[in-house]
Amino acid sequence: MSRRAYRGVALAALIFLVVQVGALALAPTFSELGYQTFDDPSNPTNSLVYIAAIIGMTAFMLAAFKYDLDQLIRGIIVLTSGLLSWYVFSAVVPSDPVAIALSAAVAIALFVYPEWYVIDTSGALMGAGAAGLFGISFGLLPSLVLLSVLAVYDAISVYKTKHMLDLAEGVMDLRIPVVLVIPTTFSYSLLDDDFARDANDVGENAPDADVGADAEDAGGELEAGDEHESEDEHDDDHEADDPSDRDAFFIGLGDAVMPTVMVASAAVFSEAPSLGFSALPVLNLPALLAMVGTFVGFAGLMWAVMKGRAHAGLPLLNGGAIGGYLVGTIIAGIPLVEALGLAQYL
Repeated sequence: MSRRAYRGVALAALIFLVVQVGALALAPTFSELGYQTFDDPSNPTNSLVYIAAIIGMTAFMLAAFKYDLDQLIRGIIVLTSGLLSWYVFSAVVPSDPVAIALSAAVAIALFVYPEWYVIDTSGALMGAGAAGLFGISFGLLPSLVLLSVLAVYDAISVYKTKHMLDLAEGVMDLRIPVVLVIPTTFSYSLLDDDFARDANDVGENAPDADVGADAEDAGGELEAGDEHESEDEHDDDHEADDPSDRDAFFIGLGDAVMPTVMVASAAVFSEAPSLGFSALPVLNLPALLAMVGTFVGFAGLMWAVMKGRAHAGLPLLNGGAIGGYLVGTIIAGIPLVEALGLAQYL
C-alpha cells in the first residue's frame, strides 16, 4: 500500500474515531434532553422498525434516481444533515439561536460548496448525532439485533443483488454526506471529480496480464532485452493502476454509524462500571472494546478496499463491534445472558 493510501486510511480512521467519541460524549446529554426515540429501548422490535425504515428509504432513493429525482434526494439529505447537526449543537451550545444558526450553516455549506471536507465534516456531525440518538434508543438486545441483521443485509445488497452499488453511484454524483470522501492527495477536489467510473469498476482497467502473447499474435517476437523492457513497463503500468494510488476512496456513512450504535448502547445500558474518564464518563470496558473491535474490522475493510473492489463494510465493522463488546462484557464479569439483553425474558 502506498504512502498516500496510508494517509487516506488514517483520515478515515480519524473520522470513525470522531464519530465514536462524539456519540459517547453526546449520549448522556441526549438522554437528559429526552431525545430517546422509543419509550422502551429494551424492546427488540425497535430494531425491526428501523430496519424496515432503512429498506424503505433505500427503495425510495433507488426509485428517485430511476425517475431523475436526484435533486429531491439531495434536498432531503441536506435538510436531514441540518436537523442532525441541530441535535448535536443543541447539546453542546447553551444558546438555541446559536445552535440553529450553526446547523443552518452546515446545510447551507452543503448546498453551496459541497467540497470533500464539507462533506466529511457534516458527515462526522451527522454520524455522531445519529449514533448517539440510536445508542440511547436501542438497548443491548435491540442493538445486537440491529447490527446483526444490517450486516447480513449489507452483504446481500453488495455481493448478491448489488443494489447498494447502484445506490452508491447515485449518491456520489449528488455530493451529499451519505458517503464519506477520503482523499489520498492534497490536491484532490470532489467538485472536480466527474465520477465517470462505475462504483464497482475500480481496478478493472488494469493492463492485460497476457501481454507477451498479445505481442506475438501481432507478428512481433521479443528479444531478450525487449522482453525485459516490456516486463518493466508492464510492472510500471500495474503500479500506476494500483487501486491504493487512487486520488480518493469512498466509505458509506452508515459504516461509521452502525458499529458506533453498539458502542453508545454499551456505554449507556451495560451494567459494567465506568472507566473513570472525566471527558467520557459513560465509557466502560464493553464500550471501549466495542470501539477496539470496530477498528479491527476497519483494518480488514481497508485492506479489502485497497485491493480495488467494492466491499460490504458492515459484516466486518459490526462483527468487530459486537465481538469487542462481548469480550469486554465477559472481562467486566457480567453474565452473558445479561450482556445479550435476555435476562428479562428468562
